[in-house]
Amino acid sequence: MPSDRLSGRPAGGGESFLRRWLPLALLAVLVAAVAWLALRGSGEAAAPVATAPASPSPQGPQFFGQVDGRPAELSPAERTERRQQLIEHVQLTDHTYCSYLEGSKYPAGSRPMSQNPDQAYPNQPVTEMNPMRTGDRSSDPNILLQTSQSRVYMAANESVAFSLRAVAPDGSLVPLVVTRAVAAGIMSTGARPTTQVALAFADDGGGADPVAGDGAHAAVLTPAQTGLAGFHGTIRTEVRYTAGGKNGALIFDVIYSPKLPAVWAGPPRETVDDGSLAFVLRADVRTPGRYVVTGRVDDAKGRPFALATFNEVLGPGPNDIKLVVFGKLMHDGAPALPLTLRDVDGYLLKENTDPDRELMPRLEGPVMKSRTQSLNGISDAEAGGEERERYLTEFAKDRKLARDSLAKFDPAQPLPPSECGTPGR
Repeated sequence: MPSDRLSGRPAGGGESFLRRWLPLALLAVLVAAVAWLALRGSGEAAAPVATAPASPSPQGPQFFGQVDGRPAELSPAERTERRQQLIEHVQLTDHTYCSYLEGSKYPAGSRPMSQNPDQAYPNQPVTEMNPMRTGDRSSDPNILLQTSQSRVYMAANESVAFSLRAVAPDGSLVPLVVTRAVAAGIMSTGARPTTQVALAFADDGGGADPVAGDGAHAAVLTPAQTGLAGFHGTIRTEVRYTAGGKNGALIFDVIYSPKLPAVWAGPPRETVDDGSLAFVLRADVRTPGRYVVTGRVDDAKGRPFALATFNEVLGPGPNDIKLVVFGKLMHDGAPALPLTLRDVDGYLLKENTDPDRELMPRLEGPVMKSRTQSLNGISDAEAGGEERERYLTEFAKDRKLARDSLAKFDPAQPLPPSECGTPGR
């Protein structure tokens, strides 16, 4: 069939083409209109249809402006706020880095006693003074009750002393009489109760009472000599009394270990290892596991100087326990030599159980005086190790990024000084 070369349609077929396609085109327009009205009526936004726009004329208007890559200008107030945020970030990262740098220069097992003042004298009695608790669970501020117990944790064969005294707010004695005192083990709900042990409190200058007639009534509990010898856990002593004509009650709690997981065996000795002074104690381990042993170290003037801690897994049989005084700590603290190890206590750590420990016998008072009289052979190097270096690297990286950001934002101003004295930018 001949064709119209200009139109691309078959010659003479114009009317046939319109009759065939015009109804379909009108129908499509009608369907699109109905759909648009439905979407509009339901509140839904019609999805945009991607079309290929014709290339705009170079002389025509541009829809998007030119992008030159520069950030929008901040107002003076916004610049001030942004700079303050960057400064605070620099200070935070610097504090983190410097705090870790300072805190990790000594190992965890050898710390200044100044950081652990509550552990300097573990064998001192625990004393309190509180308003008297009456029978109806209220308190009477006109009668103060002074209480004392010699320890909280008890190993097998150890004893604990309790005392109480009533005084008025002005310090004068209030007459007190202990009417009943009973000790028993605290059991879980539904468990069989333990034996009850009666305690005799007295103010006669005997036993645990040092001075007769001073108003302080005292008693001693030695579980190994009672029906609580095999009990492992918290032993509660309940004391009922009258003071100033009123009835009151109080409780004392101790945590008791009836079995010794390890005992001390042989005299301690002294070594200098890797530039640090070590007190070495020998222990005969009956129950293997993780042992935590702590000793206090005084200088020659009696000043509490260091807290030395051992924390390792021990096998059965003889084992050496090293309580180390780190070399750099000795250089920095400048203690009067020689050093003395005293008041050593230890326990077997037990996980997922209560109580979580079995106690070794404590070594009260001086245990050993070192022979070291100078710092010869004692290193002044900081603690090392992969973990410390890894943390310092990461903290230093964070600090550098924060300082670089502040310097880039405001290069004309100096950076904040560092807490640890490293030179500023």
